[in-house]
Amino acid sequence: MTSRLGPRAAGTNGSDFKHRERGAPHYQMSASLKSEVRKLNLVHLLIWLLVAAQVIVSHFSLVSHDTVSMPYQWEYPYLLSLLPLLCSSLSLPKNNISYLVISMISAGLFSVAPLIYGGMEMFPVAQQLYRHGKAYRFIFGFSAVTVMYLIMVIAVQVHAWQLYYMKKLLDSWFNATQEKKKK
Repeated sequence: MTSRLGPRAAGTNGSDFKHRERGAPHYQMSASLKSEVRKLNLVHLLIWLLVAAQVIVSHFSLVSHDTVSMPYQWEYPYLLSLLPLLCSSLSLPKNNISYLVISMISAGLFSVAPLIYGGMEMFPVAQQLYRHGKAYRFIFGFSAVTVMYLIMVIAVQVHAWQLYYMKKLLDSWFNATQEKKKK
């Protein structure tokens, strides 16, 4: 121990850290991957809130349909993407493998699949907009198809990274449980 007033204790010149124990690599990886998944879950929640806000505002006619257009069909199943978000959040505190697997499977069904369908659903409208310059749906004065494609591009990247990090996290947790079973 050192003090500001007295001499430094013998053998504590700062080079005595190499012998100390460190956490196992899979624990370190698990902690960093959990952090990344939490960040992506937050971005996913923000995207979900944007889509939910458009659906709610248009269905309850809170503003004119000229300001916020009716949602596309893909937006309704995308609202179910809250399920993988919740399962992912529940799996992180106690390293629950089953919740993480459910989250990964449901992310494919409720997050990625509606985005793929939405890309196909909106393609003719986008083609018409960029060929002829005519838009029929608007969100705050911007073409709805342009705004929704922008959201979709961000959402696809978020969900791809989520699935990637959840797979790496699942591998890390699975390796840790296999090591425990060997002992």
